[in-house]
Amino acid sequence: MNKLKSEKIFLNLNDCDIKEDDYQAIVEACQVALGQEGIEDEVAISLSLVSPEEIQELNRTYRQVDSVTDVLSFPINESFDGHLELGDVVINLDRIASQAQEYGHSFKHELQYLTVHSILHCLGYDHMDPEDKKVMRAREKEIMACLDGDEVDHEEG
Repeated sequence: MNKLKSEKIFLNLNDCDIKEDDYQAIVEACQVALGQEGIEDEVAISLSLVSPEEIQELNRTYRQVDSVTDVLSFPINESFDGHLELGDVVINLDRIASQAQEYGHSFKHELQYLTVHSILHCLGYDHMDPEDKKVMRAREKEIMACLDGDEVDHEEG
């Protein structure tokens, strides 16, 4: 699978091998997050699924943080004739599985939460200072409530 389209969302999967259920969970999270943010343009998102070692290398190279993480976002967020290039999202599925277990919810829930988290980063949200974190967490909770009705209380990332 390289490029898939769902309504107005184009996911470039960068030669990733992804299960259909995981793909659908990502698409659903993208649709809801972008809809909740009022994005009506066609949206392109580059998505990579990588190993813990690969994401650690990316984290070290681009953030100067030498550790494994769950997801990285590289915003572009530029519009061209009604088409939004949102950015690059890099997901570590191994970390998602362990965090789902740690937080006591499903793999799908964690995958969707981190997809929403990444989209919000690509749209300019951040959590580096307490006020920004409060705003971003509130948006995550609102969007996740639309997806599955669960409260999400992630203190990491």
